[in-house]
Amino acid sequence: MHSALFWLRKNPHAWLMGYWAFYLFGFFSLEQLDPEYTIIHCFIDDLIPFNEWFVIPYCLWYLWMPGTMLYLFFKDKTDYCRLCFIMFVGMTLAMLTYLVWPNGLDLRQPIPRQNVLCQLVELLRGIDTPTNVCPSIHISSTVSIAIVGLRCKLFRGNLPVHALIWAMTILITLSTLFLRQHSVIDVVAGAALSLVLMLPAYRINWAKIFPEIAPACAKNGAC
Repeated sequence: MHSALFWLRKNPHAWLMGYWAFYLFGFFSLEQLDPEYTIIHCFIDDLIPFNEWFVIPYCLWYLWMPGTMLYLFFKDKTDYCRLCFIMFVGMTLAMLTYLVWPNGLDLRQPIPRQNVLCQLVELLRGIDTPTNVCPSIHISSTVSIAIVGLRCKLFRGNLPVHALIWAMTILITLSTLFLRQHSVIDVVAGAALSLVLMLPAYRINWAKIFPEIAPACAKNGAC
């Protein structure tokens, strides 16, 4: 216990991870409400066919997001703080939107085939309800990873890593549409949210807020 507290004192930016408790409580509390939802829809949604193969990149998001955060936590604390800011403020604003403007989808149709991937989609639908969708947290968090990852000095000139980031961003985005988990409107709103939050994230002096990250910040030239 003493060693854990000592480690937290030396790494106060680790407390940012505590946001997940607030997020999970807030999101699932919103799911318990039963307001009158505004249905999100645009004509492009009707042109996108269902494709169960996209359940693979959709589920990879659950590894991509925490994996990226942990990597930056240990390798570039300044970019970790930037990522947390864009992602967590975006999640908070999205939940506030769901609270004052409840919204949902009416895009899901019976799954046309039966195979392992379709069964996984059915499981996903049982867990992830078609409510509280705009702006999409799935997309805003994915775009926040892309913003920070592509600008990260650790990956400067690293074409394979940049290609991976672009591929994951595009595939995860498409997965929300081809699985009919989100409308195009949700996707655009989620991406726009992260792009707007990028501006303050790169203007805040994170080393001033968390002085302990200053040595690594100076070493990486990321201050």
